[in-house]
Amino acid sequence: MANVLVFSDKTRLAAELITAAETIGDAVWAVTVNDEMQARELASYGVKVLKIDVPELCLADTAAVAAAIYQAAEHAAADTVLLAANRAGKEIAGRLVQMMGAGCLADVKAVNTDKGEIIGVRNALGGATVAEQVIKTAKKVLVISPKAFSPAPQGPGGSMEDFSVNVKTPRVKVVETREKKVESVDIEAAEVLVVVGQGLDGMETLAQAEDVAQKLNGEVACSKPLATDKKWLSEARVVGISGKICQPELAVIMGISGQVQFSVGIRDAKTIITVNNDENAPICEMSDYILTADMNQVLAELSKGL
Repeated sequence: MANVLVFSDKTRLAAELITAAETIGDAVWAVTVNDEMQARELASYGVKVLKIDVPELCLADTAAVAAAIYQAAEHAAADTVLLAANRAGKEIAGRLVQMMGAGCLADVKAVNTDKGEIIGVRNALGGATVAEQVIKTAKKVLVISPKAFSPAPQGPGGSMEDFSVNVKTPRVKVVETREKKVESVDIEAAEVLVVVGQGLDGMETLAQAEDVAQKLNGEVACSKPLATDKKWLSEARVVGISGKICQPELAVIMGISGQVQFSVGIRDAKTIITVNNDENAPICEMSDYILTADMNQVLAELSKGL
């Protein structure tokens, strides 16, 4: 057990990392980059925050950000750094481990300790199994999956400290920013998901699925082919190893066979209801309730009945 440093430019993810860090470290530090509001919020969770304010340090320059985190880890005497398993976090991790001479585990969904060793729990073999793995190097970087931990509660003892870093002349310069024209849905945050697959008849039935999801105060999600092949839904709604890893309270899965590439993204849902015309589909093995029926007929009935 030692000092642990956490970083994510997303405050919600940083709060989750703090919870993970508290299970494995004696003291938890956080670092922020050019974000006064985030620094104040993280300090309210009872951790020590190193606040970096260097206007020329651009978050898009992951090499520079990794260098700043490395300096923060040295200052905090942290031998373990936790990052979030989003695109930025994974890219920073690859650079940071080289600087630290550290070992790394990515997409970690649980951590625990045994005889002073940190054990990371993560999917292995394409999601076919779950493995417990240990980093043997003295310094460690763990990249934690979103929603693997609950956000940290507020607590006493937090503080903020201005921290200066030495950064090279940025190799990335932000000339202009434009809003990305994509769907803003966040299926990872949804408490209820209606997940549709290739058994879906067409756009009319998709509208019924959207109606059912709305009535359940949830969101529509899908298997990969509906987004990448048929283009019926955006890739922001894809569940699975190529999409989002979701842990809703309720998942209603319709017309999906349940191959491992999909099921790894939904198997941690609290309750799973499956509608499938094949009672032997792999998805049935992980479901709490199973209805052997045509999903299109079921959607029509649910849309009318709810």
